[in-house]
Amino acid sequence: MALLGRTANGLFWMFRYIERAENMARLVEAGMRISLTNLSAEPDEWQSVLVSAGVEAGFRGKYDDFDAANVLDFMLCDRDNPSSVRSSIDTARTNGRMVRTALTRDLWETVNESWLAIQQRLSRPVSAREVPAVVDLIKRQSALIRGTFHATMLRNEIFDFCNLGAFIERADNTARILDVKYWLLLPEHSSVGSALDNFQWVSILRSVSAHRSYAWEYDGEFRAVNIIDFLMLNRRMPRSLAFSYGLIEDSLKFLDRNYETHHPCRKTATAINQRFSELSVREIIDGGLHEFLEQFILDNNRLAREIGENYRFYPGT
Repeated sequence: MALLGRTANGLFWMFRYIERAENMARLVEAGMRISLTNLSAEPDEWQSVLVSAGVEAGFRGKYDDFDAANVLDFMLCDRDNPSSVRSSIDTARTNGRMVRTALTRDLWETVNESWLAIQQRLSRPVSAREVPAVVDLIKRQSALIRGTFHATMLRNEIFDFCNLGAFIERADNTARILDVKYWLLLPEHSSVGSALDNFQWVSILRSVSAHRSYAWEYDGEFRAVNIIDFLMLNRRMPRSLAFSYGLIEDSLKFLDRNYETHHPCRKTATAINQRFSELSVREIIDGGLHEFLEQFILDNNRLAREIGENYRFYPGT
């Protein structure tokens, strides 16, 4: 039996916002590492974090400069920022409550407990020295939700809509981190592919929990071309674009089979996924990394809209 559009919408956005909450925390963590090293003479490292998160315009509407305390509050605690960790986990829980009967009891209880823990901590300002502990709390609670989801949910259409929301959001975040960080950390655009300071590249990998797994794949040699390959094309790396789109395409295949149809959104996902199999990292760089990622973000957003249209989501959360 097909899910109602309202239920599918709630599941999709519940998991998008759970993923977004963790992604915002990871960006804050990366920004802290960069700002504490003093490797750059530029005063606006925090601006790059806001650009990565796609919330610079909202921040500028509220603050005049990129003061670290203001950025931390805006990204972690501020209810005026719909993508802050606090707002995201609140929206995720609201969507979860709307589709509670589609979730296992264990999953709903884990979402609710995680919401309580994160809301309680973010109800007061977070100082710079508290950031590591707060980010660890957010990542830990997100991991508990994912673990309960994978351990208790039946692999049916409910599971697939949740997966679609999580991995569309994850792909968007990885592309943004790679694009903005890559360009802003380079001394000049002509330096694409050159050797850069070791710590700067490590900060990119750490922001997506890929530092150790990268070292296993590339023997600890931090080169731009390898990092790009790892975060874009490596299908065994769970935050890469290719990995995310492999699961997105699989989920849409299962949904097509369940609904006994072939929706246009599956064709879009297949085309995007195929691109990652056909292109090498050198071809991507030679053709323009920024241009490729910019187009990918647009295509990823278009796919999200198509999924909503094809499965008749109610107008949006």
